[in-house]
Amino acid sequence: MSGAASVERVKDRATGLDKFVLREARGSSVEVYLYGGQVTFWKNNFGQQLLFVSNKATFKPRKAVRGGIQICFPQLGNHGVLEQHGFARNRFWSVDESPPPFPVATSNCHIDLILKSSPEDLKIWPHSYEFRLRVALTPRGDLILTSRIKNISSDSKPFQFTFAYHTYFSVSDISEVRVEGLETLDYLDNLQSRKRFTEQGDAVVFESEVDKVYLSAPPKVVVIDHEKKRTFVLRKEGLPDVVVWNPWDKKDEEYKSMLCVGAAAIEKPVTLKPGEEWIGKQEISAVPSSYSSGQLDPELIRRMHTI
Repeated sequence: MSGAASVERVKDRATGLDKFVLREARGSSVEVYLYGGQVTFWKNNFGQQLLFVSNKATFKPRKAVRGGIQICFPQLGNHGVLEQHGFARNRFWSVDESPPPFPVATSNCHIDLILKSSPEDLKIWPHSYEFRLRVALTPRGDLILTSRIKNISSDSKPFQFTFAYHTYFSVSDISEVRVEGLETLDYLDNLQSRKRFTEQGDAVVFESEVDKVYLSAPPKVVVIDHEKKRTFVLRKEGLPDVVVWNPWDKKDEEYKSMLCVGAAAIEKPVTLKPGEEWIGKQEISAVPSSYSSGQLDPELIRRMHTI
């Protein structure tokens, strides 16, 4: 590994769970738990936490950690006999000792994890799979998650799944945040029985509870936090949709400081025949600058040209 970048496996003193800490030379860092394959902390060069993790989050097996980036597979939502948002976020992952070659080497600072079918899970979702997850931190501090799911069934049956990176961003105040890149798109509104609507605003803003799946979204979406003067630039590959969620629970003031925006494949489930593999990637940059109506400031232009 070049420079001062490092990947360290540690046992969290507070939770007793194993996690990996990725650090880049310029000071950015990421923490990834084997439980859930979940990124919980992503800090920039100044040590500022960019992801939201609830103060009430419990790091106890069989219950997902509220916050960070949850891996939702083989479903998003609550359908049938499967757990809410699938079981991947509630299982212990292993280190992938022999990951396959990746199309592009994005960073030397990464960890490869793997989740396989268990006898317990086969009873509720009878499909044999291998789910490989690479979490990478670039020298510029960008966070990249790449998922590779393969059907390893010995029979001739395909399987279907839906998927999402349920990404909790830390924001200053939800009323000061807007999401650009989703305007004019159709979306499914989970608060209205998944009815289909078309986004009418020039950006997505928040004045009440939101739980939507935007369909056939562009490869880049931005989350603009006016108060923090910070823009999250989310890029995606292999994931056509984008999930946007804020619970707006006035009994819990934490809703003001979080917003979920994540790449997903929801409207059209992914189908894999035996031997086939699917790849879905989400890359996030946190830029201390503004972005509006397609106009990029010089710093963001420089960052995007070097990615």
